[in-house]
Amino acid sequence: MPIIPEAAPTSDFGRILRGILYSLLTWQQLSEFWSRIDPAAGWYLYAVGETPPDTPAQTAQVEAFIRQIDELLRRDHEEDYCGIVYADDLQHPRLVKIYDPNHLGSSCGSSKNPPLPGWIMSRMRPTEIQAKNNSLPANRKRWWQAFLSGADS
Repeated sequence: MPIIPEAAPTSDFGRILRGILYSLLTWQQLSEFWSRIDPAAGWYLYAVGETPPDTPAQTAQVEAFIRQIDELLRRDHEEDYCGIVYADDLQHPRLVKIYDPNHLGSSCGSSKNPPLPGWIMSRMRPTEIQAKNNSLPANRKRWWQAFLSGADS
């Protein structure tokens, strides 16, 4: 189970993260969703297991993230449906949870120990999320570090 600091549930980030989120079930829905996100709106980009960012990402970095995460999801989630991206509001999102296709378990949360998302996009500063014995897999850590350093932007 995720361990979120005591203050987090009372923050907007904690409440939304633990609240009702809506799934983008089809790849078409995901494409349409990405087109509705304003990359200049002050998005924090957070790889769960890494240190949360202190400041929102720059517009170009958000655009690159959306492009690269979309490519990663479509390549690695070998299904004819999406179903691994969730948002608090599908028209005007403030928080987007993205599950890693290679570490899904039961992303719908019906499991006793549901997996953590791989990445979170948030308009609110994220609170660190940790789980016992759960660290970012080495391949995803390399992907994230390459993304942060501007590789393939």
